[in-house]
Amino acid sequence: MRRSKLEMYVDTLEALAIYGPMKLTQITYKAKLNGSFLKQILKGMIEKGLVEERKLKKNTVVYAATPKARTILSQFKELTQLIPIVDESATEIGESTTERTAIFCQENH
Repeated sequence: MRRSKLEMYVDTLEALAIYGPMKLTQITYKAKLNGSFLKQILKGMIEKGLVEERKLKKNTVVYAATPKARTILSQFKELTQLIPIVDESATEIGESTTERTAIFCQENH
């Protein structure tokens, strides 16, 4: 079963929040996303202030989660505790998204 857009956004933010600033290819592996789709997601997140683009060297760009992104991940965890967003028939990916968010939020509070 395919992941929802929400799950893909959460997976991207979690990867950046947990592993720190990363290059595009590193994010594709951690978030398990197609590179061209990930570029679209990152562009939208940059515009919304959730991700920042950092230029390290002449040709090296990394992406990092902002404090706003970390706040949203914490709020997502609280929401998933109150309302079961992922139902029992959900895929393992969806379940792991919720579990990883819970772990991230526990480690950062």
